[in-house]
Amino acid sequence: MPQSQTRWLRTRSYLNAHRHELALAAQDLYPAAWRVAGTPLLAGPGWLPGAPVPLDRVTLTWRPGRHRTGTDGTGPESAAIRPPASDRGEPFASYSAALGALARPGLYENRLCYRLLDAAASPAAAHLAFGEGSYFEMINISEAVAHEYAAAVLDRPQPAGPGPGSGFCAAPVHGELPVAISLTGNPGAASTLPLRTRIGNPADPRRRPVMTAVTTLTLRADRDAGEASMVLLWRDPSQVASGGGLYQVAPAGMFQPSHDAPWNLANDFSLWRAIVRELAEELLGRGEDYGSAGAAIDYDAWPLYSALSRARRAGQARVFWLGMGVDPLSLAADQLTVLVLDAPVFDELFGSLVHANEEGRVVTREPDAEPGTAAGIGFTAENVKHYSGDEPIVPASAALLRLAWEHREVLLY
Repeated sequence: MPQSQTRWLRTRSYLNAHRHELALAAQDLYPAAWRVAGTPLLAGPGWLPGAPVPLDRVTLTWRPGRHRTGTDGTGPESAAIRPPASDRGEPFASYSAALGALARPGLYENRLCYRLLDAAASPAAAHLAFGEGSYFEMINISEAVAHEYAAAVLDRPQPAGPGPGSGFCAAPVHGELPVAISLTGNPGAASTLPLRTRIGNPADPRRRPVMTAVTTLTLRADRDAGEASMVLLWRDPSQVASGGGLYQVAPAGMFQPSHDAPWNLANDFSLWRAIVRELAEELLGRGEDYGSAGAAIDYDAWPLYSALSRARRAGQARVFWLGMGVDPLSLAADQLTVLVLDAPVFDELFGSLVHANEEGRVVTREPDAEPGTAAGIGFTAENVKHYSGDEPIVPASAALLRLAWEHREVLLY
């Protein structure tokens, strides 16, 4: 194996082992005013509604055709993090190609995705515009900039590891996100993070392809007891391409069709349908094959979807959109949603939660919970503070926990 590939793998291993610390350091690249709920997650103008928006007030529109972007992550600005594919010295064409060849995760497939093109939100409604994109387009940006940052940290002469405020610094330009980025103590090294510098404003979908995940906090609400509980997931770094070794709320997954067959593009273009599919996969252990390679999913005939939709109409299931944000390390974008299920509905549909799924370990009970108690971790101030601040957690999930707690009176009652 060429030495440069060995170095690339060492950096990739360091990235996966230290994502939480690196994200805490990377947040200092950007203005503190962009952080969501005191977490590292970043939000752009029009990305936070200020109050939970019922999901039926979130409008999606489709923009066909090709859409230009500032960088797709495969140009000269990413050359330093694309190692040679062979001894001949030709680099891999993209970061996704290098990852697939040198450190392929268990789940790794270039699937069609809905690409964010525009967003506008208010406390009463939200409007999101999408076009066509792909999963590897996201990897070529998100994992590439994270790798670039990790490599720069490893190359620092200081022996200390990364930590909040200790990694990099950047000066905002005219109130916008930084254009020039430099290492602390080495202000002349503007080329240290060339890909991140080329992207500039990470919340501007014109600067790069932006694929969003739909990250959902699922709450079991016991109205009689006045209590609620939540389900978390620990992401296994051997199985996933991003966010390995971190906690996140469950379910969460890319906003994409169920299959690349053309009839799914319109049929699956729904946040609610995406949420239900992720619930089935992450909480019940269902596979991702819905038979939609041959025909579009008949959602109304799917028992889980039908039951959840009936519960929504009856007010026993409530779904809210809380906005969007960007991970400061990977620039991965997440839509933040909350699903509140009355306890009888949750117990009927999700009473047999799986202990693990294809992405990691499902955390379904308090460590000291008695057998037979309700599934989930208590949605309490103490647990929200612990998981959003003390545990290594995906920034979007940390922000979602805090926003949901801030708005708990609206969400739960």
